[in-house]
Amino acid sequence: MFGVDEAGRGPVLGSMFAAAVAIDDPDDLPDGIDDSKNLSPERREELAAALRADEAVAVGVAEITTTRIDDPETDMNTLTVAAHGEAISRIVSGGERGIVDACDTSESRFARRVAAAVGPEITVEAEHGADETHAIVGAASIVAKVERDAHVARLAEQHGGVGSGYPSDPNTREFLREYVEAHGELPECARASWQTSKDALAAREQAGLDQF
Repeated sequence: MFGVDEAGRGPVLGSMFAAAVAIDDPDDLPDGIDDSKNLSPERREELAAALRADEAVAVGVAEITTTRIDDPETDMNTLTVAAHGEAISRIVSGGERGIVDACDTSESRFARRVAAAVGPEITVEAEHGADETHAIVGAASIVAKVERDAHVARLAEQHGGVGSGYPSDPNTREFLREYVEAHGELPECARASWQTSKDALAAREQAGLDQF
């Protein structure tokens, strides 16, 4: 059985990650598995490491980069389906059954789209909030969140303080503002199609006009 969840749909900075976790019996998952949002960063890292170290557990991760996110020919629902499908494809051989956290108003539609995105014949169920009600999806949410956090940490090493990457984070907005002021363009890690990025560029343009 496998479970799938993603992290990083909403940030203005960086990639989105999806993780698929598979195990024959979900009761054999490490103790303490929960929705990643209910766990401290340290506990998430411990559990992600335990999942990867367990020979009975298969883990697959897919990354959706900012380039793919900014493609005008797609949208976040389609990219989330692709991310789930790519993560599942890394660990299944065909015939498996799994549960994914639904990112569509229609759970059944999301399940059909994910199943269609995977090559082998699989059975997919989708539920809203599955990371809270199914341990196997909670496990996937932990791995995805740890991957996303590590990604943001690498961005911080490259650029200095970038905050959480979310538009609501003042530190992230300040990073974008200062970067655009200094370089005249967005950093590669920014999702240019996000309104927060457009606002940062517009603010610089307006500041330039105000000088005349």
